[in-house]
Amino acid sequence: MNDKTGGTATRPDARPAPGTQGAPPRTGGPGSAEERFRGLLEAAPDAMVIVDGTGAIRLVNAQTEALFGYRREELLGQPVELLVPHRLRGHHTLHRDAYADNRQVRPMGAGVDLYGLRRDGSEFPVEISLSPLETADGLLISAAVRDVSDRKAAEERISELAALVESSQDAILAKTLDGHITYWNTAAQRLYGYTATEVMGRHISLLAPDDHREEIAALLGRLRLGEKVEHFETLRVTKAGKLLDVDVTMWPRRAPDGTVIGACAIVRDISDRKRAEAELTALYEQQRHVALTLQRSLMGTPPAVPGLVTASRYRPATQGAGVGGDWFDLIPLGAGRVGVLIGDVMGRGLEAAAVMGQLRSAAHALAKTGMQPRRLMQALDACVADLDVPDQLVTCCYLVVAADEAKVTLCSAGHLPVLVAVPGAGAQPLTAPVNAPLGVGDILYEQATAAVPPGATLVLYTDGLIETPGCDIEDSLAALTATCGSLFTAEPPAPDVVADRILSTLRPDAEGHDDDVTLLLAQLPAAPLASATTTLPARAESVPEGRAFLSKALAAWGCHDQSYDARLLVSELLTNAVRHAHGPVTLHACRTAAELTVEVGDGSPLLPEPRRADENEESGRGLNLVRMIADSWGVRPTDEGKTTWFTLRL
Repeated sequence: MNDKTGGTATRPDARPAPGTQGAPPRTGGPGSAEERFRGLLEAAPDAMVIVDGTGAIRLVNAQTEALFGYRREELLGQPVELLVPHRLRGHHTLHRDAYADNRQVRPMGAGVDLYGLRRDGSEFPVEISLSPLETADGLLISAAVRDVSDRKAAEERISELAALVESSQDAILAKTLDGHITYWNTAAQRLYGYTATEVMGRHISLLAPDDHREEIAALLGRLRLGEKVEHFETLRVTKAGKLLDVDVTMWPRRAPDGTVIGACAIVRDISDRKRAEAELTALYEQQRHVALTLQRSLMGTPPAVPGLVTASRYRPATQGAGVGGDWFDLIPLGAGRVGVLIGDVMGRGLEAAAVMGQLRSAAHALAKTGMQPRRLMQALDACVADLDVPDQLVTCCYLVVAADEAKVTLCSAGHLPVLVAVPGAGAQPLTAPVNAPLGVGDILYEQATAAVPPGATLVLYTDGLIETPGCDIEDSLAALTATCGSLFTAEPPAPDVVADRILSTLRPDAEGHDDDVTLLLAQLPAAPLASATTTLPARAESVPEGRAFLSKALAAWGCHDQSYDARLLVSELLTNAVRHAHGPVTLHACRTAAELTVEVGDGSPLLPEPRRADENEESGRGLNLVRMIADSWGVRPTDEGKTTWFTLRL
């Protein structure tokens, strides 16, 4: 009767049946020793194959069936070479014969890769331990066969990883949690100059400059907490004392239970990259300097305007080349008037800067003619069209400040509102018609005149000051208005201080804006010391009447030294108005601490020009006389006609 191991039960005096040979002799009761042996055989964790001296398989256990894929009855009595790959069977027979001559418990084929052969023909790596069994029927050999496929695969993987680590161009090292080096690859030797023997067991601070030793302790502390440190850029020192810029990535090494037991690090030399970055930074700064020089040359330097205290701030965009389309200008118009201009060409780069430069020059020239704001905008709109830059839009605002009349005339082409800040009274936008930006075409621009008290400050700016990604423009404008209101107290600080505080409040990050920022503050002068105005009809009698009016005013103001020149010049202007224009004629005189201004207005739009008069001509000498005697003079168009003026220094 077959039992579970493939043997046959026998009587004590019977010879062993085939397939059960090699069982140890019975030493106890019937079958007790054999049963114990078979129980041990089945309980063995490895596949157990017992063969006789001829190599025939006598006994196997269930693990053998599972490992090789044969049923037990298919193996018993078969040569053990059935379980050996064909290419190795010759060697196996020699090994088996050699073992018969040197019987001892030992591994089979020490130092040799052994393989088993499954029933399906597949091979797998094995370890075999041989043990001799002396029985009454002769020598049996017990072979414990273990499948080492997983271990071999792990060893191959470890070998591959070791090869990768050694062939890495980055330095790879391991250390204990207290910082002592436990592994050092070839790249680490190339990087630092130390061999593995020289650094093994030494503290990692060996590689840090003296002023970076505390950094090492801090990094080890982070690793002990299980934190991974990625791309930490720092300095390290070589054996020769050379400083290196390195990028270090460190991660904790854990035991199977998750406990942090050490750390590994990959170190990359980034000295070349740092040098390249430094060179690029220097090149970028050089290009940026060139761009800003170009920008400032195109913007020009606004002249100092007597009586008008100004403060300006310009910050180029921190992204890109830094060239943009912002500009501002101050244009002395004479007779106590000042033109204030601010604009912004949409977009950035050299193209926007080039358009800005051309428009600024054109606007300055047009403003010097005394042109009214709305007419200037109309002319600039035509200039933008002539530039033939596709989709180019320009916002612009032009103001004419008349301090003696305490008023401002302005025209805005799509620009942000101008704020007027009055000390002790807060800040508010100046009311102005809403006009389209320059470049839209076929727009009739409108202007407005607003009262502005002497000593008030005009706040002009471009969108870079208040517009940021995702912001609400109305909220940003309200924030600017509130900031200005808080700064212009009854005793406001100087305009330069105010400008800096506005920037620090609205643009605290000086290096983090992607658009040009322009801010201009213009503080109007105090009210004139005195002024007088009269209206005269366009007739000859008005000339002596006007001269008498001016004489009386000058006497009251104490301007005796300028009285003769002023009366002579006003006679010429009144004569021209009476003879060549139509009434009414307005005479206005204004005295400041520095100068006397006299203006004569009439209803004719024709602007007079000085000309050379012939000897026999009676006319043509008046304006030449004004040009020679007055410190400054000019003519400006008005809605009613024109105004001719001159000034004399006091």
